[in-house]
Amino acid sequence: MKIVIADPLPSSAADLLRDEGWDVDAQTGRTPDELHAALADADALIVRSATRVDAGLIARAPRLKVIARAGTGVDNVDLDAASAGGILVVNAPGANSVSVAEHTFALLLAAARSIALADGLMKAGRWDKKRLLGTELRGKTLGVVGLGRIGREVVHRAHAFGMRTIVHDPFISSQVAADLDVELLELDELCAQADFITLHVPSTGTRPLFDAARLSRCKPTLRIINTARGTLIDEAALADAIEHGVVGGAGLDVFQTEPPSDTRLTGLPQVVVTPHIAGSTREAQELVGLETATCVRDFLKTGVVRNAVNYPSLAPEELRRIQPYTVLAQRLGAFLGQISTGRIETVAIRYYGELAEGNTEILVGATLVGFFGTVLSSNVTPINARALAKDRGIEVIESRSTRPRNFTSLISVKLHTSDGERWAEGALFERAGPRLILVDGVSVEAPLEGTLVVIRNNDQPGVIGAVGMILGRHLVNIATFALGRGPTGAVAVVNIDREGADDPVVTDDVLDEIRAVPAVQQVTMVTL
Repeated sequence: MKIVIADPLPSSAADLLRDEGWDVDAQTGRTPDELHAALADADALIVRSATRVDAGLIARAPRLKVIARAGTGVDNVDLDAASAGGILVVNAPGANSVSVAEHTFALLLAAARSIALADGLMKAGRWDKKRLLGTELRGKTLGVVGLGRIGREVVHRAHAFGMRTIVHDPFISSQVAADLDVELLELDELCAQADFITLHVPSTGTRPLFDAARLSRCKPTLRIINTARGTLIDEAALADAIEHGVVGGAGLDVFQTEPPSDTRLTGLPQVVVTPHIAGSTREAQELVGLETATCVRDFLKTGVVRNAVNYPSLAPEELRRIQPYTVLAQRLGAFLGQISTGRIETVAIRYYGELAEGNTEILVGATLVGFFGTVLSSNVTPINARALAKDRGIEVIESRSTRPRNFTSLISVKLHTSDGERWAEGALFERAGPRLILVDGVSVEAPLEGTLVVIRNNDQPGVIGAVGMILGRHLVNIATFALGRGPTGAVAVVNIDREGADDPVVTDDVLDEIRAVPAVQQVTMVTL
């Protein structure tokens, strides 16, 4: 075996591979031609972030079996090209979890005891003890937003400090929370109770998780810690909140723009800041290298796949048969994930017709990818999705039915949550793509694409007209309006016309107006 290491890695990583008797070509700073030449007979390529593994590079490596990214993100690897070439792509997620958790507590302690301010005053020759009254962590309440690998490491350390720990993570089961001795709360409940809040979730999109409204629901003594994503906090709102005593302070390692262009927030004495270094430790770099090399070794030596981030390998004819249904499964998962509330306990997937035969693992993965996609990292793939569900205490149940239905094949997905059951079914329509055919037992036909407004309401006259008038008043164009009726009420799925970037969007205010219609029970916007 020949392994090419194109970016700097600890020597221990290369040694682990050499111990197998393999040829390890570890050289950095190569020209493109030199790298192409090295890959001509290579079985594996290991990179960090400097080397870009594009389709052209992959095409010049005919023997390549695995591409390994020594780190979490794989933006520098063309996953589609790798999958098309039958090449496994792996990464090293979570290897820096302890480093980030420890840095979280470094910021938390520094904020609680005004360490940075005290250091600055001392270096300026000022002995100002009265200004530096701190607070203990013992007995305080720590709110942890996101209970992944890093969040769990933080919880363990919080318990060592004698802190009460509360958690917000809708994708963690009650049993997992009980095992970790934490209390699961809704985010606003957590904000109202926490003395400290630490964030360990991926970016939430265009809207910050902590804006002015949410900060106003927090204790005035709160210190908020962010080692996750800069976009989780509205920095201007946080600066306002600290200046006006709405919250007490912050410890920040990540920022909306890096490096920050506005020093208003970072210059406040109640704020401790570091330049995105939470995962930057010698130990973390060593672990990343070893974990990456171990994944490559195990795959090449025994075929064991760990930390994969691309699709599983299937026979060409099987892939052609099932590929269209992976899109349907992913969109059903995304649809249910966005309309559901409460903690998810079970995901039940049932296949009808032709899908009831053969290997459906890729459909399980696709469903979970859609389900997890909006709340977890971009590395959720059909390969690792089951493991993510298991890690969060979510049971995945598959079943097959030969009972004839009105479609050649269809997929049924049910979520069992702490708030009840949500159910959706979908099928493929010729020339129309994935279609929604049932919501919570009510038959309704609608496209599974674009922006959808999903409405549950009492089955009575006037609802369609009221919704149409509200959307029209806000210049929102309706592409399709599908309505289904059942014993428990009616379900409407409104597809919003978004052909141009300047088309009006459905804002929260518009949704609130629809919710105010007397017959309406629930309104949710879904983006697919």
